[in-house]
Amino acid sequence: MTLRDGHQSLLATRMRTADMASIAAEMNKAGFYSIEAWGGATFDVATRFLNEDPWERLRLLKKLIPDTPLQMLLRGQNLVGYRHYADDVVTAFVSHAARLGIDVFRIFDALNDERNLKTALDAVKSCGKQAQLCICYSLTGPKMGGAIYNLDYYVNKALVLQNMGADSLCIKDMAGLIAPDDAYRLIKALKRELRIQVQLHTHYTSGMASMSYLKAIEAGVDVVDTALAPFALRSSQPAIEPLVAALQGTPRDTGLDLSQLVRLGQHLESIGARYRQFLDTTRLAVIDTSVLVHQIPGGMLTNLVAQLREAGVLDRIDEVYKELPRVRKELGTPPLVTPISQIVGVQAVQNVLFGRYKMVSTQLQDYVYGLYGRPPGPIDPDVQKTVLKNYKRGQTPITGRPADLLEPELAGAEQATRGIARDIGDVLTYILFPTTGLHFLKQKYGLETAEAKA
Repeated sequence: MTLRDGHQSLLATRMRTADMASIAAEMNKAGFYSIEAWGGATFDVATRFLNEDPWERLRLLKKLIPDTPLQMLLRGQNLVGYRHYADDVVTAFVSHAARLGIDVFRIFDALNDERNLKTALDAVKSCGKQAQLCICYSLTGPKMGGAIYNLDYYVNKALVLQNMGADSLCIKDMAGLIAPDDAYRLIKALKRELRIQVQLHTHYTSGMASMSYLKAIEAGVDVVDTALAPFALRSSQPAIEPLVAALQGTPRDTGLDLSQLVRLGQHLESIGARYRQFLDTTRLAVIDTSVLVHQIPGGMLTNLVAQLREAGVLDRIDEVYKELPRVRKELGTPPLVTPISQIVGVQAVQNVLFGRYKMVSTQLQDYVYGLYGRPPGPIDPDVQKTVLKNYKRGQTPITGRPADLLEPELAGAEQATRGIARDIGDVLTYILFPTTGLHFLKQKYGLETAEAKA
């Protein structure tokens, strides 16, 4: 995960293509199951802040990493953006990414609504690439269990994804909340029920990740996600080096060369100084023990603090902590992952500052109406009525797949970028980010002065 989630988690996704290229060929020799180097926030940040073309990054990395499968993170119908895109856009994006070098598409939906995975899954399968479908890991209480996020929920959801045609399954724990005993129970049950490979993804945020990995390995997990030590720990993944050392001489020995991994880490250290400004050094601890109590993902917590500080009421954060679980339950107990975590967090803040649901965002109305998909639990009827009271689309939520309401977008985007876009990659960049993406394309082709940002 070093070349994607590692620097996305620790360094605001600011690692440049040239620095990836300087280590890519050696990483190719290491023998990793796959290298995730694309997708997620890397697409947006490359065009918005680095003045780099993410499609060109993919072409180059595939050339330098020919022997190890290249993997990307795809947000289902959201692709690498922040809204649902029409099916023709999803199909075109997957096809172009596959053509340029993506071998494994890790596909997730923020609500675990499998309907939002179908178009991307079908596109990946038609390209002959591996489709890894995800379940976003979340909790109803302190541990796995309760009314929603219990063992049956994960096993049943996994069986649905397998029956849809998933080539492998990933348990995607965005906030680092999976405890060691829950990891063992979950992986044991999944391995018993599934025919496909099971992979575990977690973050070191809470400090439990390495322990949870060891228990998952005991339970028979097929693959775990790690990062090289300089880009590991904190809110990133566990470091690969100590895990490899711990498994040496055991039945689950990875066979990876620890000395080579150390050399790769030393190279990262040599280039790391230029990114140090993005590293969070505000606390002495490298883990966030408070997440063990409030279970709020790091990015969501940062947004909450920023909102309250801007409003001059940071002293009311304890009220927000108390309001958050109530709002989340009223909204169907969704996983707290982008963009749903922001919707829930913003509403909790507004409830504290202005009164419960006295002010609601358009995004919350879209969510309650069903435009993001189907939440894991029922939305409170009174909250639904209040939120949709003056909603422009109506007061009765949809029950179908949200993307079925979208008209094809590709032809219109091709027309809008005529004279600027030179291939389908450029058109897709514009569709994903119409303002910043178009600005980037004009810079790319000398129609505007290029200006890289910090």
